Amino acid sequence: MERIIALLLLVLLLPLFIILWLVVKLTSPGPFIFAQKRTGKNFKPFYIYKIRTMRENAERLKVKYSDLNQADGPVFKIYNDPRLTSVGKILYRTGLDEVMQLINIIKAEMSFVGPRPLPINEAKKVPKKYRLRFSVKPGLTSLWIIRGAHMLSFVEWMDSDLEYVKKKNLLLDMYIIVITISLIFQWTLKELRNILSPKYP
Repeated sequence: MERIIALLLLVLLLPLFIILWLVVKLTSPGPFIFAQKRTGKNFKPFYIYKIRTMRENAERLKVKYSDLNQADGPVFKIYNDPRLTSVGKILYRTGLDEVMQLINIIKAEMSFVGPRPLPINEAKKVPKKYRLRFSVKPGLTSLWIIRGAHMLSFVEWMDSDLEYVKKKNLLLDMYIIVITISLIFQWTLKELRNILSPKYP
């Protein structure tokens, strides 16, 4: 059922993807889709798909900006990442860059809801007491996302993932999906206001 819903959404969102493809390709060199190897269910690796938000050589620049890492655990995150393109900043802040993961759901590598998939090297560093998070398929959204995502500490992130795995049920999934859609609308409206409102010194 998830795969069928994801396929229908992918078809319905095709006009949006065409617009985003034009915007991304016209504003920065590089591919439209960014693929990165991540850790899936039971540590099985797979390639996650995202709309590219960063410069083409972003992965190589990660070492250069390692001292700017603001995450408090074995993960890498810069809140105002200098590798983001001008359009990429908007896509990243609205969460629209993640929509391509509908392809991963169609391929049965991900679910709509589940712990967010970590890059291979970061997943290996997760403490053993949190390994239960890898017992389910990773998700397009999660409890961690609706609770504040990177505003939370690493421990709060992992605890949210464990809580989801232990409580996992259809009603919880529906709740997380509804809140996520609401947040995407809020984030998108905020970015539109920032773009359309005049800037004063």
